[in-house]
Amino acid sequence: YPADGPVDGASVAAYLNQDPEQVFKTLVTKGAGGGYYVFDIPVAENLDLKKAAKAVGEKSIAMLPQKELLPLTGYIRGGCSPIGMKKPLPTFFHSTATDFDTIFVSAGMRGLQVEIAPQALIDFVGASTADLIKD
Repeated sequence: YPADGPVDGASVAAYLNQDPEQVFKTLVTKGAGGGYYVFDIPVAENLDLKKAAKAVGEKSIAMLPQKELLPLTGYIRGGCSPIGMKKPLPTFFHSTATDFDTIFVSAGMRGLQVEIAPQALIDFVGASTADLIKD
């Protein structure tokens, strides 16, 4: 899709006529203990910070400020991918990822996605799955 087109995942899924439950956005957070964590959730959902903190064993976590995203990951907003970050970070996919034969994630820049078998991606990035979205 056009790199100057939609940035948020729900708009991208609509633009490409994809099931928003099958398109995952990559969110980066920082824990109270100073660790960084990556969460991939369906684009139409919101990350439950309490569930996410519990999944990583932190007292609390917060979304990473946008200005810190590029220096930490090598990616910009709208192009953040769980694949190929500057430094591997603990990564978690919402548990529904494995309900699909394939899922879509950013391919590392705005306008590009990769369609992949979720378990292959989870294995490749050394991720885990957990319940991560708001009820």
